Amino acid sequence: MKRVIPLVLFSIFIIASQGRTEDIIQKGELVNLERCIEIALMRNPAIVAAKSTVNVNESRVGEARSNYYPQVNWTSGYSRISPVSTIRSSANGSTTSFSGTSGGAFNQYSSSVGLTQNIFDFGKTPTQVKIQNLNFDSSLSDLENVSQQVILNVKQAYFRVIQAKYNRNVTEDTVKQTQQHLEQAKGFFEVGTRPKFDVTKAEVDLSNAKLNLIRAENAFRLAVVNLNNAMGVPHAPEYTLYEGALPFQKYEITFENAIAKAYENRPDIKSIVAKRQAAERSVDLAKTGYYPVLAGNAAYIWSGENFPLDHGWNVGVTLSFPLFSGFLTKYQVDEARANLNVLRANEETVRQTIVLDVQQAYLNLREAEERVPTAQLGVQQAQENLDIANGRYAAGVGNPIEVTDAEVALNNARLAHIQALYDYKVAQASLEKAMGTR
Repeated sequence: MKRVIPLVLFSIFIIASQGRTEDIIQKGELVNLERCIEIALMRNPAIVAAKSTVNVNESRVGEARSNYYPQVNWTSGYSRISPVSTIRSSANGSTTSFSGTSGGAFNQYSSSVGLTQNIFDFGKTPTQVKIQNLNFDSSLSDLENVSQQVILNVKQAYFRVIQAKYNRNVTEDTVKQTQQHLEQAKGFFEVGTRPKFDVTKAEVDLSNAKLNLIRAENAFRLAVVNLNNAMGVPHAPEYTLYEGALPFQKYEITFENAIAKAYENRPDIKSIVAKRQAAERSVDLAKTGYYPVLAGNAAYIWSGENFPLDHGWNVGVTLSFPLFSGFLTKYQVDEARANLNVLRANEETVRQTIVLDVQQAYLNLREAEERVPTAQLGVQQAQENLDIANGRYAAGVGNPIEVTDAEVALNNARLAHIQALYDYKVAQASLEKAMGTR
């Protein structure tokens, strides 16, 4: 039975050939999103666990096929035997039994080679092989599903780092602006054109901006930690992240096409379908308990008290027919049918979950798509408002509260724009995951 393994899994299968963990990513390396995904597919422990599950199911296919082949066994034995004799004597018309040893202890050697071959078992072995093949296919789909989830986690963490870095840049700019405003207020105060309140207000604004910068720095460091964890390299050396990751490019797809792609590509639906098919075969397998088994056997035997041993052979055919097993087969069939009903219900649950995932991701994508240009316009308007407020203050007709409010508005507008870009990228990644595409 020929299988086509997705290309992404090829990189997973070469884990053993990779270098040490610390060699996967170099200190100071420029890392982009594709590189992060590549590292995650090699090092994330969820991927390693899923691949090991694939190996387990692959071995079970071989176990099921082993019944096609003859079973050969070699047996050797040695015994030291002291025979027991029974002596009978009569006394006064009665019989008395005495037991004792004859005293002639001897050695007994034996050795044999036996061969057993299953000839016909009414489809039991082929059904077992088919079930294990379906379970193997299911585990491959599970591996692909885990891979896609890992990729989504990496994308979310990567975009979060970019967002945190942009947010930090915004707070740094705010610190610079408030510092300039403080120097301006001090200059006006020194020449007597503005009161001391302006200087104090500017100092408070600068302190708040510095506190926000501290929080932004910590948020950036936490985002990097989460990205390293998503890649499966928590002890990665310091590297440089490629910054051009939040451009806005409209993702064109209709909801109907998204649903169609999801049903076609989602690995979880492929996995549950394979499991359901395996459960259908399990019902057939349980029914084989009602049928006989035909097997052939042959043996060559050496036995005797002294060497060389006497030898002989035998060849035969055995037909085993189950007459009564305490209703064991009946209950096994009932169990298999109940498991099949469970998997049918689970399959319907997965199909409904696919619709829900696609709907949520699609709506989130469209909502973020509408927010991006609005947020961008808000940044432009807030910048114009700040320029006006600074001009009014420099001309002596404005006040520091106007400037502070304008700075806060610009800061919030820039953060909202960054958030909208991040949400759009994450929504796009979520929709791709919901559709089972990369």
